[in-house]
Amino acid sequence: MDTIYDVAIIGGGPGGYTAALYCVRAGLSALVLEGTGPGGQLATTEWVENYPGFEEGINGFELALRIQKTAEGFGAKTLRATVEGLEPAGPVKRIRHDGGETLARAVILATGAAPRELGLDGEKRLTGRGVSYCATCDGMFYRGKTAAVVGGGNSAAEEALVLSKLCRQVFLIHRRDTLRASKSYLGPLERAGNITFIWDTQVSGLVGEDRLTALRLRHRDGRGSTLPVDGLFVAIGRKPNTAWLRGLLPLDDQGYVIADETTRTRLPGIFAAGDMRTKPLRQIITAAADGAVAARFAESYLSGQEEL
Repeated sequence: MDTIYDVAIIGGGPGGYTAALYCVRAGLSALVLEGTGPGGQLATTEWVENYPGFEEGINGFELALRIQKTAEGFGAKTLRATVEGLEPAGPVKRIRHDGGETLARAVILATGAAPRELGLDGEKRLTGRGVSYCATCDGMFYRGKTAAVVGGGNSAAEEALVLSKLCRQVFLIHRRDTLRASKSYLGPLERAGNITFIWDTQVSGLVGEDRLTALRLRHRDGRGSTLPVDGLFVAIGRKPNTAWLRGLLPLDDQGYVIADETTRTRLPGIFAAGDMRTKPLRQIITAAADGAVAARFAESYLSGQEEL
């Protein structure tokens, strides 16, 4: 007979494993389905300095492992599987994945988000051959070389700082004349010494067949130029991992699942937590908070006492 879990959590980031922790501590059986390993975006973050309890900071992957181990220590289970579909109707939900099928009475969606691409010709071909979306993952390949970061938010600032410790020269390319990044990044960026800002500029093309060799740039005044680089790190935001939910749940114009602060969706027994849902702030701590809230309302749903 197939096991029917009280709660299945799709996604093993801080939101997913926090949800699992709160579920099992409430006496519910919980299974986390995760396709790539714990952490999601957190696992690719070199250093986390704004998560409470770690006054000296902590490596992102290590924090992800600690959150997973805490949940599993209380009884949560993990299944390495890539989810392909969800049948939410009825008291028992069916989750289809590459390992078969999982049954659960409630489902918490916590699939997070993925990097946005520039959409340039040759971008996919050159990914891993000079084009990257994670300096923590790939920065070591550019030690002593020249790299560029495109973007203007916190992610772009962090990528540039990571690369400044490895590369000979780092260019930070932004389409506006000021960064959107938090002010806390500005001092470190200016003090790095090997970071050059290129303002009012967009990357319009990639040069290279087998490997990236240069960027084609388009400046606001209409000029074009070519910038020789060994690597390009794209940090222009994230897109939610929700394409597989289209037609099943309402999504906003950016693809995020529409769910309020209760994390409840319009489908009974289906909850959305973390970076995949509509929310004003996406941070590790807000994803973890979502996980705790989702577990609370999943417990209420299963007890037949769903709160308003």
